[in-house]
Amino acid sequence: MIKEFEGELNINNVRIGIIISKFNEPIIENLLEGALKAFENNGIDETDIEVFYVPGAFEIPAVLKKLCRMNLDKKRFDGFLTIGCLIKGETAHFEYISESVSNSVNTISYEYEIPVGFCVLTCYTPQQAHDRSGKPPDADNNKGYEAALAVLEMISLFKKI
Repeated sequence: MIKEFEGELNINNVRIGIIISKFNEPIIENLLEGALKAFENNGIDETDIEVFYVPGAFEIPAVLKKLCRMNLDKKRFDGFLTIGCLIKGETAHFEYISESVSNSVNTISYEYEIPVGFCVLTCYTPQQAHDRSGKPPDADNNKGYEAALAVLEMISLFKKI
């Protein structure tokens, strides 16, 4: 069973930006579907969500930073969700991309003081990726759903402080 947020969320009039990699499409589409389901279940209208597709996970931080910078002048988003999927191959490429994307997303969230849900799967096998991206709405394990709940919780917390 997917764990729901327990407590009261302060998420009225919230706008979410989703930056999603196009690579490993079946996985990321399930993650996106899970995230959208979590937002819907918590009263976020689809018109308050904007999705930005990037070629791969490596490009996620650049778009996130640009959106955050634009957000300083014109408050367009209350939080972001990053979605991607990296699966280890035979070279060190996986490690370089995983570390770079993770660190960059974390740094951008910290620098711009904005909630960012992190749903960039870093899996050793395709099966691990499939196991973490179950098909909503009946999936027991969909990291997109979980990351969407986390960003909503953080948006609510940011509104309180």
